[in-house]
Amino acid sequence: MDIRKYVGQTIEMIYLDRHSRFTKRRVKIKSVDGQIVRAYCLEQQGPRVFRQENILAIQSVNRHAI
Repeated sequence: MDIRKYVGQTIEMIYLDRHSRFTKRRVKIKSVDGQIVRAYCLEQQGPRVFRQENILAIQSVNRHAI
């Protein structure tokens, strides 16, 4: 999966956290540097760093959806 195409977009993702728990996050991707993904988490309202290898699924968020 090439997450670089989502830079600047808001996505929902399923992620395996550092405690091996599945989490679902809605984030805005800020940058991708190798395996490091920097994003702004809309739920936690702050910057977050994710390892690309732990991102299990991505779905674009349609901002106009009701």
